[in-house]
Amino acid sequence: MIFVTVGTHPQSFNRLLKAIDTLIENGKIKEEVVMQIGHSTYEPKNARWFRFTDYKEIEKLNKEARLIISHGGAGCILTALSFDKFVIAVPRLKKFGEHTDNHQLDLVRVLEAEGKVIGVYNIKDLEKSLKTKKKIKTQRSKKLLKKIKTYLSKLSREYISACNKTKQRIF
Repeated sequence: MIFVTVGTHPQSFNRLLKAIDTLIENGKIKEEVVMQIGHSTYEPKNARWFRFTDYKEIEKLNKEARLIISHGGAGCILTALSFDKFVIAVPRLKKFGEHTDNHQLDLVRVLEAEGKVIGVYNIKDLEKSLKTKKKIKTQRSKKLLKKIKTYLSKLSREYISACNKTKQRIF
């Protein structure tokens, strides 16, 4: 089973969902696919899907999946890696209105350089990434988790600083 997750971010990630649905429709993905679509407006036609569920169900799906296809969110990726799963990460991009900035792009690049995920930066490369034979380091890594937490903390500080400079409300 392939589990697809786009997290809880309030912007749609229709680009990823449509690409996977098309791959299923065209017979490029033959196994069962379960999609967590969050706030996306696209509703898959060729896979079982849901918007949100409790964390225990997300853990169960991660445990059962052979492969996780995730947006570039730290929470979803870390959950998949905590179960030693093969992860394909597709960052949400600002230019498509999928996020407010490109921090997911940065995170996916770091994780790919560490050998933890396969990054897909052009949605047309998704099919090719499904066929990869590249060995992914799936062992849990305290060092990696520390790096990610440090990176996210830095992003948070930068965001708060930028909001304070422009007098925008943070939350």
